[in-house]
Amino acid sequence: MHHRYSDLISIFDALFAVTESTVLRAGDNEPIYKPAASEQHRAEIIFAHGYFSSALHEIAHWCIAGSYRRTLVDYGYWYEPDGRSAEKQSEFARVEIKPQALEWVFSVASGCIFNFSADNLALGGSVVDESWRRFQQDVMAAARRYAAMGLPPRAEILASTLAEFYGTGNKWRDPTNYQLDDHWSYPHETDHRTNEIIRPLSSRSAQ
Repeated sequence: MHHRYSDLISIFDALFAVTESTVLRAGDNEPIYKPAASEQHRAEIIFAHGYFSSALHEIAHWCIAGSYRRTLVDYGYWYEPDGRSAEKQSEFARVEIKPQALEWVFSVASGCIFNFSADNLALGGSVVDESWRRFQQDVMAAARRYAAMGLPPRAEILASTLAEFYGTGNKWRDPTNYQLDDHWSYPHETDHRTNEIIRPLSSRSAQ
């Protein structure tokens, strides 16, 4: 199954360019959300380097953000560069649970692979601990709740459309499709700015 970001842009824009005055765009650098500059303009969700998974991740943030947040650049949230303290990384994990859970739902609806992201490459293998496993479990639990109880309205529309387009049926509505396995025991650093999956130092050094 081919996952072209151009298809995702067409699907998203057909659904939301008019109703939500928001469009999806492939960027060259960091992902960012730009609110509409005026009533004559549309807001832009710009994902990294034209990567499909980056687009799903950024759309997930948009689907969760409330009306006020969507008037702010990047929804008014901070972004700490790589090398965060343990406290900052814990805060990052807390606010990333729902977006990554929703990204997982979109991935199942699209029939593509989902990878968790710790998004802190400077920590290397040190993130492979109980907190990382707990983060995975929290994301899985949130994804299962979404599947069982329903998604935010815009996310529901998109997931249904993705499932129809990619022919995955109602798989995304089945909570049992959200499972942890050994593949995710270590954080595969899917930095959504590059879409590269980089194993942590601890597992690389063992080879």
